[in-house]
Formats: sequence, structure tokens, C-alpha cells
Amino acid sequence: MASAFGHAAASISLGYLGILPKPNWKLLLLGMLLAILPDADSIGFLFGIPYDSFWGHRGFSHSILFAFIVSFLTAIIFRFEPNKKVNVFFFLLLSCLSHSILDAMTTGGLGVAFFSPFDNSRYFFPFRPIMVSPINVKSFIYGKGLAVLKSEFIWIGIPLLGILSIRYLVQTKFNKR
Repeated sequence: MASAFGHAAASISLGYLGILPKPNWKLLLLGMLLAILPDADSIGFLFGIPYDSFWGHRGFSHSILFAFIVSFLTAIIFRFEPNKKVNVFFFLLLSCLSHSILDAMTTGGLGVAFFSPFDNSRYFFPFRPIMVSPINVKSFIYGKGLAVLKSEFIWIGIPLLGILSIRYLVQTKFNKR
């Protein structure tokens, strides 16, 4: 998996790409939470749930259907202005889906069950440059954490900064007219 930092960074970037007319800290926080939420399935290790099972790590909670359901319910539970609900829903959906996309680009694990519950096969993308992050905090802090953050900066941070910079330049150019 990518680390919580990488997932949060992706969500924040999505918030500033123009999906949300005016991002605010509450929406960005919700997006970050949904971007990190799929990894709550790692608690299954404590209960003996096998990694490759439906409820295992990178199983159903990493699926497109899960992202859709969670985003839809979040958009309903948190009451947003009616004319912004569709934008908020898509921001939340993309934030949650970004988790699985980034995980499918990591160097470890068994892949991501994108199509669960209809197909529980696990998939990776052919291009997998992101160093997999340790699942537990202790291993992250005292182990490969810095190497993971460096990998995420290169493969997540720099591309996102580039995309946001291009958006800013385009937006600035068109606002001058």
C-alpha cells in the first residue's frame, strides 16, 4: 500500500483540480479520510482474516463499488448545498478510488480487488514504481518509512505538483482575459 501521507496528498490535489468550485478544509478533510479509509481493512489481520479473502487487505474495501457506496453515503450524510452535491460526490469518489489506484502501483502485496464483489481477482498496474509501505506504524517509523516517503514524493508528489501547477497557469491565463 501507499502510505496514508501519499493517499492524503492525492486527495488534497484532487480537491484543487477544479472538481470542487471552492475547496474548504472540511471537504478536504473528508476527502483525505475517504482516501485513507480502504486501509481500515488491515484490522482484519488482528482477527485472522486471510490477506487474499473478500474481507482481506486490498479486498472489497478497495473496490470501485465500495468507493461508490462510501462516497454516496458521505455526500448524503454531510449536507452540502444542493448545487454542489454532484461535485462533492465526484470529489469524494475520486478521493476514495485514488487509494486503490495508488495501491495498484506499489511494489508489494497481492494486488487490488477493483471489481469486488463481482470478481475478487487482484490486479496490479504494469507500471509499479511506488515503494510499498509497511502496514503497521512501528515498521513505518523504525523501518522503511523514509524510503517510502521518498518514493511517494517522486511518484505521487512531483506529478501532482506538476498537474496542479499546469492547472494554476491555465487558470491564471484565462482569468486575465
